[in-house]
Amino acid sequence: MATETTQAAPIRLTETAIKALHRIREEQHIPESHGLRIGVKGGGCSGFSYMLGFDLQQDKDQVYDIQGMRVFMEPAHALYLIGMEIDWIDGLNNRGFSFINPNARETCGCGQSFSA
Repeated sequence: MATETTQAAPIRLTETAIKALHRIREEQHIPESHGLRIGVKGGGCSGFSYMLGFDLQQDKDQVYDIQGMRVFMEPAHALYLIGMEIDWIDGLNNRGFSFINPNARETCGCGQSFSA
């Protein structure tokens, strides 16, 4: 496994996102051995889709501590995600995670995919 890192995280999680993630971890009985994986994958209506979910650490991962949440990210994904903010929206018409990515040239209407 990769060693823990102490470098600054390339992304930001808002306080409401952290609370939502802790709630999800508790409701779904996700073990503490799992951290939050953040990344991108090809696909979606704009070219790339965001990945966000709990997972075990892999050898290639960079590991960050963001407000007490262990976050895993492949180094190659940081190119697309550096400076991004993840928020939790709990509104009447929209509920879920919101990705504010300064590297995105275009985003789709759902906010879950982008082009860089």
